[in-house]
Amino acid sequence: MSGLQRRGFLGLAGAFPALVLGQSRDARWRWKMVTSWPRNSPGPGQGAERLARRLGEASGGRLQVEVFGAGELVPALEVFDAVSRGTAELGHTAALFWAGKLPASPFFTAVPFGLTPTEHSAWIVHGGGQQLWERLYEPFNIQPYMAGNTGMGMGGWFKREIRDLDDLRGLKLRIPGLGGEVYRRLGALPVVLAPGEIFTALSSGVVDGAEFVGPWSDLALGLHRAAPYYYWPGFHEPNGAGECLVNREALGALPADLQALVAGACAAEHAHALAASQWQHGAALDVLVAEHGVKLRAFPDEVLEAARTASEAVLADLAGEDDLGGEIHDAFQAARRRLGDWSRLSQRAFLNARAG
Repeated sequence: MSGLQRRGFLGLAGAFPALVLGQSRDARWRWKMVTSWPRNSPGPGQGAERLARRLGEASGGRLQVEVFGAGELVPALEVFDAVSRGTAELGHTAALFWAGKLPASPFFTAVPFGLTPTEHSAWIVHGGGQQLWERLYEPFNIQPYMAGNTGMGMGGWFKREIRDLDDLRGLKLRIPGLGGEVYRRLGALPVVLAPGEIFTALSSGVVDGAEFVGPWSDLALGLHRAAPYYYWPGFHEPNGAGECLVNREALGALPADLQALVAGACAAEHAHALAASQWQHGAALDVLVAEHGVKLRAFPDEVLEAARTASEAVLADLAGEDDLGGEIHDAFQAARRRLGDWSRLSQRAFLNARAG
């Protein structure tokens, strides 16, 4: 376990090297945070603002963070590069956006038919996921932390009903990460767009369908005004872990107590955001259906079965990309096996019993 991880999840400030020489308790730091979200948007946008406030308040004003929404300082999908080169000290985003640069990165946000939010947290904190994540980002001068979670996703918005696999063929669908590759193998045409661009693309016909997060965030983006059909389950995104990217040089320049504070604040925000999403999604779904006439639909079994098969093939291909990618794949699959048995006997069995 790395010192950075211990500070983040166990609160052991002493695990990091001693205070940087010459710094006093009166020293002040002003950092910039770039994000992939529209400013203060429900869900991840609010989480970025909350994390910045938490850092300022918990540090007694010693570490002040200015937040920039998507496109205000850098484009939404350039957050990783901005933190890597030091344009900003912090980034608030999601690992699935970096699949083109780092094919294994989506493992740290969402894997189709993969881990649920609580299972994912267990893997990151206790199953070695954090160390693998750090190794993946270290060549880019970035330290990652979980710093938000939008919960289990919905399947997305479609302009027409999906009755079978034929209805997916040729469909232009906004979906990033591994989910996009699964849809490609089902015959759809995945398109990667920043969150702030989804509504315009969907309403103008640039795409025929789109997924973002879940009812709370989707309602805020107005996606119900662009497509009438809302599908479930979100097999492509059973977990919505967000990440805080920290420039390693900037982090190393802080005294040890503030380094520990950064990691601890990210962990606190992850817990807060997951609870908020769980609380808000159901209420937002009621609004979408009762007030806006959204038509809920379940994916046909044929689609889910084909997607499950395609997902396993996508993961198998990832395992052969490079040594570290293969190691991440194997660790993730081992975690899914270990956690899946318990989830089946506990959560799934209980929910089935509760439903009657």
